[in-house]
Parts: sequence; structure tokens; C-alpha cells
Amino acid sequence: MFCRVVILLVILCLYPAMGVAQTREYVSNGDTIKYQYTPLAHTSASAEGASVVNADTTKRERSRFVQRFLDFATQDAIDRTFEKKIDFSIVPAPSYSRKTSLSLNMVATGVYRVDRSDSITSPSNVSLYGSVSIIGYYYLGVLGNTFFHHDHHRLDYDIGFQSMPTNFWGFGYQAAMTNPMREYVNKNAFGAVRYLYELFPNFNIGVLLDFEYTKAKPLKDKNKEYSFPEYFGDQRRFYTAFGQGVIIEYDSRDVITNPTKGLYVGANFLVRPKALGNVGHTLWKASGTINFYQRLWRDAVLALDLHGEFNSRHTPWTMYALLGNNYRMRGYYEGQFTDLNMVTFQAELRQRVWRRLGVVAWGGAGNVFHSFDTFAWQQTLPNYGVGLRWELKRGISARIDYGFGGKVNGELVHGLVMSINEAF
Repeated sequence: MFCRVVILLVILCLYPAMGVAQTREYVSNGDTIKYQYTPLAHTSASAEGASVVNADTTKRERSRFVQRFLDFATQDAIDRTFEKKIDFSIVPAPSYSRKTSLSLNMVATGVYRVDRSDSITSPSNVSLYGSVSIIGYYYLGVLGNTFFHHDHHRLDYDIGFQSMPTNFWGFGYQAAMTNPMREYVNKNAFGAVRYLYELFPNFNIGVLLDFEYTKAKPLKDKNKEYSFPEYFGDQRRFYTAFGQGVIIEYDSRDVITNPTKGLYVGANFLVRPKALGNVGHTLWKASGTINFYQRLWRDAVLALDLHGEFNSRHTPWTMYALLGNNYRMRGYYEGQFTDLNMVTFQAELRQRVWRRLGVVAWGGAGNVFHSFDTFAWQQTLPNYGVGLRWELKRGISARIDYGFGGKVNGELVHGLVMSINEAF
């Protein structure tokens, strides 16, 4: 009898009606159930009721969408790499910089675990970049870090292609300060793959494979004739080179993409054989980086970065060190100051303000020089700026930085940078 009563009540609840209430009785095996119901109205009343239901459904769907957005914006980022094969996000956004002008960027970031049952190995990450600007610049690239077996093995990669109308002042500090600007189109394809093995706790050794192709395409002048900037001298307009190298590093950072504590000390030595390119010489390149991270107070991190890049004497202009990019000396036009060697330093204070939102402020300096004999302290360039951070996922943030520098040709250097993850 109880089952019959339950079934009857469910039927009554699912039976919508509008009209005059009526009373009915139900008799079964001597049991009597008396109930009241409202019959469904006909024609126009029925249509009006359906319209009300549809309107209510639309309002509820809008409310759920707004609520999901508010939940994402106000909740802390969490690690979902155990729930999904890959936790993926796509972030479209406009940006502006002196070099690329107004651009539309599309960044797709993914976080995943090679073994989703492994809670010790760090989450791996991959980012796909795409950008196009109103001046004809476009860029496609992919970079990421893949961790294996409790972080004992790591594979890093950075591969891309870009075509960029470029301003050019020549080579060296004095050229950037005094020469009139010239223009050309820089077409560049590059790739770097690094494999690292943990020999001792936090101490890694590895190998590096590198490829670079750069071509300077001339622009048409007012007479519709092609011309190259005179600053190139007798150097070729395009170069191709393959390189192999070794890596030594100590890395105690807690998270690579967004460290809050630890120390990183790394050195790379790369050789580009004469036979694997069109440079005409065997080249070498040495680079080193020291990063230090320390918590100061709640949700505040002090980050320090010292970086140096040094190239052999016969290195062509396409492989010179370039001062100013999304990571170091932010705000400078990338490549306005360029030479064989470069040293930069920066200190950054990072503060989480609320939930996913954070702010940063930094200061630093950099110097480009042809050789150690020609290094001059008075040619050191200042750099400082502020930025915003928005945590997309645990350990991955979108960032917007506005950097400033010294005066170049009588004008104060400044520029906007938008990218993914911390600058260092």
C-alpha cells in the first residue's frame, strides 16, 4: 500500500495544471486516498503558461552563467590535474607595445600530469601562443615543461615562428643612442629543446638542441624600390644555424611557472658547428642565470634575477643579444640595444591582493657591450615598472606589465607587456 501511495504522489507532483481546484478519491484494497488537484487550462491560457515557463528557464540559465563567472572570479585557483587529462583555458586579449603596436593575442594554456595517479611529480604545463597586429606582425609558438617520475626527468621546449616589421638603429650602445631609425621585416623561425636529468636532489644536468633561422626582408621606400638599412654593413641578410649544448643547473624552486621560494642557478654552453649552417664559422654561446625567491610576509614574494649572455667574436647580427623583451628590461624596444654580450639585473616584489588578483613592482638595469674591454658602467640602462597578475590556474597567471627606462634620443622609454606566467 505504501508503494502505491508514493507512486500516486509523484504523479500528482509532475502533473502541471491551471484552473479550478477539484477533489477526487482513490480506492484500492480497502484503502481510500482523497486528494485535490487543478486541471490544465485550455487554448490561450495554456500558451500563456508555456511562455511564462520559457521566460523563467531563460532567467535561470542567465543566473547560472553569471554565478559561474562570479565563482571563477572570486574563488582561489585549485589544482584540477587529478580530475582531468588536461586542464585547459583559452585567453583572448588585446595588447599594445612599441614593437608590435596594437595586437590581438590568443593564449591557450594547459596543465596536466603524465601520470594522474602520481601526487609527487610536479604538474606539467603547455602554452600555445598566437598573435597578430595592425602593422602586419604575426607570431605562432608553443612552449612548455613536461615532468617525469618524481621530477627526476624534465623536458622543456620553446618553438615558434614570427614575422615582424622592425625598427633598427645599428649595433651597440652608441648606435642606439644616436643613429636615425631604419626599418625592415624580420622573419624568424626558432626552436629549443632541453632535456634535464636530476643527478642529485635539486641538481640537474642535461643537453640542449637549438635551431635558428633569421632573414631580413627589405621594405619598399617612397620610390617603390627595395632598400636595406645601411647599418648591416657587409653582413648577410639571412643566417641559419643548428646548435648542441650542455646544461648544468641547481633548482630548488617550489613551482617553475610561479615560484614563491627557492633558488635557481643555471648555465648553458652552446656550440653551433660551421658545417650545420651558413655562418662560415663555428660559433659558441654561453649564458647564465641566477634567480632567488623569498617570502617576506603573507602572500608577498621577493624575486631576484641576474642574467648574462655572451657570444663568440664571429657571431652574426641575427644572433646578437637583444636587450628588452617580455621577461627582462620590460618597456624597452627589443633590439634597439643589441650587441655580442649583455648583462641584466632585476628585483621584483610580488603581492597577492585578493583571491586570484595580484600586483608587482620591479626595478633593474642592463648593459650591452661588444667585449669586456669595451664595457662601460656609464652605459648601463635603468628599468622599472608595475604590473597586474590574474591567476588562471594554480601556478599559471596572466600578466600585464608597464615598464619604463631611461631617455633614448631625448624620449623616455616606456612600453606595455602582456604575457603568461611570471617574468622570471
